[in-house]
Amino acid sequence: MLPNLVIFLSGFVFSIGLAVSGMTQPGKVVSFLDFIDNWDPSLVMVLLGAVVTYFISQRLILKREHSVFGEKFQLPTRMDIDTPLVAGAALFGIGWGLVGFCPGPALVSGITGNPQVLTFVLSMSLGMYLFSALHLRYSNEPDGGAGPLDAIAVRSA
Repeated sequence: MLPNLVIFLSGFVFSIGLAVSGMTQPGKVVSFLDFIDNWDPSLVMVLLGAVVTYFISQRLILKREHSVFGEKFQLPTRMDIDTPLVAGAALFGIGWGLVGFCPGPALVSGITGNPQVLTFVLSMSLGMYLFSALHLRYSNEPDGGAGPLDAIAVRSA
């Protein structure tokens, strides 16, 4: 029960941060990505805030012997940069630049009921489902490089 509450509260605080920072406004994001015509640098502060927060938090958290809700930390085991990683990052960036949404802000904006946002979220969800189904069927690495399969059991406990 407590892990689920912490997950919910973390997501809630994250969604408030997205809304306050303007990340849920596609026009603001597209203006940030438009270096030629009408560049809006305000989202650099959002990026800096996220990087600094992560940098400090990770170092403090990893000083612990184990995670709060699990036996051990579940960190990625793969550190290589391969074609699927680069292609996925490029596809993500292209999609973000075209529509001004990435998954988190799109889900937060879904509460507005805007048909364009809901279409994006539905399309994104369908794409995630199809990728997952195809990946499980055709991949030699069922966990996608995330580490041991017992990570799933630790998270659901």
